[in-house]
Amino acid sequence: MKLRVAVVYGGRSGEHEVSLRSAESIIAALDPARYEVQRFFIGKEGRWSPHPILPEPGANPGIDVAFPVLHGTFGEDGTVQGLFELADLPYVGAGVLGSSAAMDKEITKRLCHERGLPVVEYLVQWRGALDADEVERNFQYPVFVKPANLGSSVGISKAHNREELESALESAAAYDRKVVIERAILGKELECAVLGNEKPRASMPCEILPSREFYDYDDKYLLGASRFLLPAPLTPETTAEVRRLAVECMLAVECAGMARVDFLLEEPSGRVYINEINTIPGFTSISMYPKMWEHSGVSYSELVDELIRLALERHTASRATRYSKD
Repeated sequence: MKLRVAVVYGGRSGEHEVSLRSAESIIAALDPARYEVQRFFIGKEGRWSPHPILPEPGANPGIDVAFPVLHGTFGEDGTVQGLFELADLPYVGAGVLGSSAAMDKEITKRLCHERGLPVVEYLVQWRGALDADEVERNFQYPVFVKPANLGSSVGISKAHNREELESALESAAAYDRKVVIERAILGKELECAVLGNEKPRASMPCEILPSREFYDYDDKYLLGASRFLLPAPLTPETTAEVRRLAVECMLAVECAGMARVDFLLEEPSGRVYINEINTIPGFTSISMYPKMWEHSGVSYSELVDELIRLALERHTASRATRYSKD
């Protein structure tokens, strides 16, 4: 009997178009002899088509497992994961807590710092209380300014002077109430894919070679001019450290299933910093998460199979949890 997979995609975030491309790649990789695909498209205004998943146990009898492919807000932040929990449906990827914590760049940094994992120095400011003077008191230029809760580098700017900083703060605050400002790191941008539940494993990392000053949204999805080095040209010791930190970051944020951890390798110090973690990384034909696993011996279709297996495994384990004394 075929496993009925509900692929949920689209969504209200600024990464709507990326989600569409990721979903089509995943659907194409699902073996029709093993899986029956059900599409659940969410428009930019938040309307579901053909109908929404209902938040009640047993109310979605045609679904065996949900595969959310919703990048960013209202999909990668714990909201849709809460829906699946209410519906008692197995689902691919991190749970409510892990999704929410990983989506917030500041919370990720706090959790990593608490575990002794290296993160770049940063400040937090809020929409309505943006303060360029505070940034200049703490950091030299350049600095990165980011919305705390968004992905695919949407709303991120690199500021080299006061004028650019003020513009960057306003731009980031348009996408989120909370803004993160970081010291800019001179060096390499690295990524590492992680797969698993309680005992995750890491792929070989890759290096991103942006065509622009940093790996922004246009460079990721529109220009097609960035390059990748896979595996990343690192020493064996640095490669091992990146892979170790990727797993430790996933555990610190309590993610499950999959994650892509992004790093900054500072030169000339050689220090590796965790930049952020993505719980629903891009799954397009050019996305690095499946490419890193392919290089590490796991094909795209095998990766999708494994993610579904991990979702079912986690749901079975969660059913052993008691929710009342009766």
